[in-house]
Amino acid sequence: MKRFYTGLCLVLFALGMRAQTVTVLDAETDEPLEWVTLKNEQTQMVTTTNAKGQADLSIFSATDVIKLIKFGYGSLSISYGALKQNGFIVHLNATRLNLNEIVISATRWQQSSGNLPVKIATITPREIAIQNPQTAADLLAISGKVYIQKSQQGGGSPMIRGFATNRLIYTVDGVRMNTAIFRGGNIQNVINLDPFATENAEVLFGPNSVIYGSDAIGGVMSFQTLVPELSITDEPLVVGKAISRYSSANNERTGHFDMNIGWKKWAFVTSFSSWHFDDLRQGSNGPEDYLKPYYVQRIDSTDRVITQDDPLLQKPTAYTQTNVMQKVRFKPNAFLDFRYGFHYSETSPYGRYDRHNRMRNGLPRYAEWNYGPQKWMMNNFTVTHQKPNGVYDIVTLRLARQDFEESRIDRSLNNVNRSTQTEEVVAYSANIDFTKKLAQKHNLYYGAEYVINNVTSTGHVTDIGTGQSMASASRYPNSTWHSFGIYVNDEFNISSQLSLLGGVRYTRYSLSSDFTNNLDYYPFSFATASMQNDALTGSIGSVFRPSSNWIISMNIATAFRAPNVDDIGKVFDSEPGAVTVPNPNLAAEYAYNADLSVGKVFGKVLKIDLTGYYTILQNALVRRPFTLNGADSIMYDGQLSQVQAIQNAALARVYGLQAGLELQLPARFSFSSDLNWQEGREELDNGSVSPSRHAAPFFGISRFTYRANKLTLEFYATYQGERTFDALAVEERAKDEIYAKDVNGNNYAPGWYTVNIKAMYQFMSNLTITAGLENITDQRYRPYSSGISAPGRNFVMALRATF
Repeated sequence: MKRFYTGLCLVLFALGMRAQTVTVLDAETDEPLEWVTLKNEQTQMVTTTNAKGQADLSIFSATDVIKLIKFGYGSLSISYGALKQNGFIVHLNATRLNLNEIVISATRWQQSSGNLPVKIATITPREIAIQNPQTAADLLAISGKVYIQKSQQGGGSPMIRGFATNRLIYTVDGVRMNTAIFRGGNIQNVINLDPFATENAEVLFGPNSVIYGSDAIGGVMSFQTLVPELSITDEPLVVGKAISRYSSANNERTGHFDMNIGWKKWAFVTSFSSWHFDDLRQGSNGPEDYLKPYYVQRIDSTDRVITQDDPLLQKPTAYTQTNVMQKVRFKPNAFLDFRYGFHYSETSPYGRYDRHNRMRNGLPRYAEWNYGPQKWMMNNFTVTHQKPNGVYDIVTLRLARQDFEESRIDRSLNNVNRSTQTEEVVAYSANIDFTKKLAQKHNLYYGAEYVINNVTSTGHVTDIGTGQSMASASRYPNSTWHSFGIYVNDEFNISSQLSLLGGVRYTRYSLSSDFTNNLDYYPFSFATASMQNDALTGSIGSVFRPSSNWIISMNIATAFRAPNVDDIGKVFDSEPGAVTVPNPNLAAEYAYNADLSVGKVFGKVLKIDLTGYYTILQNALVRRPFTLNGADSIMYDGQLSQVQAIQNAALARVYGLQAGLELQLPARFSFSSDLNWQEGREELDNGSVSPSRHAAPFFGISRFTYRANKLTLEFYATYQGERTFDALAVEERAKDEIYAKDVNGNNYAPGWYTVNIKAMYQFMSNLTITAGLENITDQRYRPYSSGISAPGRNFVMALRATF
């Protein structure tokens, strides 16, 4: 009978809790905290707070101990009994001196970073709000750990640990964004994403092919967009925001609006953003080599070189962009969660500025060189079931279709023929991911992935005088790329101080290409090409926590990149006098990496973290001299050009250090720095060694911050070290349109710095203004390898209204 009454009490206790709501508040301001993670470490059950700081506790049992974690706040473990005593209200204290935060990029599941042997950087909505990044590429730069290259204003190509482009992975809401035409040169796909609709972004550093498959060599950039929030009361949850922003360096006019309407089982979120950028003005203090005081305009059927009134204006760099997102969520009970997301992004055509800087015979090489509208659409359906059973605790199935379109439009000076090449990719993906806690020491993560890309490539030439068009060479063969992979990851907690994380993945990939669309234009000796192969990758790492203020981790991992359509089949001019042609005889490249990280918190004042890494890339896919039907040169675009092709022809090494510092000062002041040093070396065809193109010079950011109840002030500096001519990659040294000249007349990348100030003030509970002055000293500088100068002195202001 005693057992009966005890059981009855527990049942009634649990039933009472199922209707219970917890509210999480900032300990200093009493403001509700959104996206606080509530997690039971034993069952792995997870939920998060909504815009009102509220969370439904129904997925937890009456005996659970619940851990509350939010980036920028101290974590808290609390029992249900203690929650009840506090009236189901919890306060979290703000602090940046944490060694633990909840991240999802390492295994696709929410985990504490203190249990992971890899380095992860998180970019929070608060950081996004005060920095006001113009694009998702600029958003990544906020971290101070990702280097951004730009060839035009409508762009942004991240570099991470000496790797870039198709050696990095982009994910949106857990869906792989990389396609079969992600190239080795700089890519601009990250600007498809809307920074205003981004809940948070994470950057996972180093190889992670176990979870993400091909391309995850240098790192993974994971973007989580707005999630429809349900109401946990009888009243609908209606929240949203509207933002208007202006910046002076490019006369930016930006507007954004999003709104969430949620009931207990259904929720909808709608987001819309529009950007309008005029030509970008560079700074007045810097190398004269960066000035291009002319532009080409067609007048009376003649291309004329026009002298600019303002030589600091970079023409043509103006463009516009529109983003739309619609999401629907249905949660019929505490265990099932259905979500559908629609994303659409489209830019206007925009000029590739570095190509407009190319000269020939003392005149501009091109009258036109533009990227056509860049379009991206994603339909994504996700279903999650979290109810522990013998196979899993939580399972998520993600089905997605993405449509990509991009084009290149160019016309030589005083030539009436305009060439257009258009690429369309339809990418289907299916992911199923499981998590299961085994006994008390093992957390198992396992799953499978299938990806298929269909690539269609066309070309045509238009006589701009008559308007007549005819078919011409395309950039790629029409192709299909497949990939299938299965993986398993095990987190083994040996003790409260020591844990291991290891995993393995098997991937099978294939590619078939049809070159008949180009046989009339190039003398290929083949009409079709196909390949299939497999890859086995793994990782193992450990985390040692001698105390709550001290953490040491190490990780060894392998990764691979399967050849894609861009590697095997493209035809393009990589530089004046060189043309890249197809090479169907390629194999995957493999990376081997070791990391060692140390983090330490000293009292409640100082946090220091340091990570060292070393990566070896074997069978690297690089551009090398080649022959086409025995010829080492062919005529291309009216010029005799050396034949090149992508080949497995190099061994590359990258090593470096990442350092971070957080210092709490008296009177609500703080100081932080992120510093990055890396070196890359790559074998050349003649046996010599060249610096790696995508290993950025030393760079970093330092911030001095003041935070009060309604005011945040941030004074910060960004900086980059010099890259001398001898330290440039061999393939970069001849790019006159990108680099400045040293005293010997050789190309090099000068070092630079900017000094900046930002302020954010909350006038009312729902109205915030952000203002700042960037590049106060009006420096004229170009980030390394960029074809366009960064903004000069720039006044930025944004008004944010929430409801």
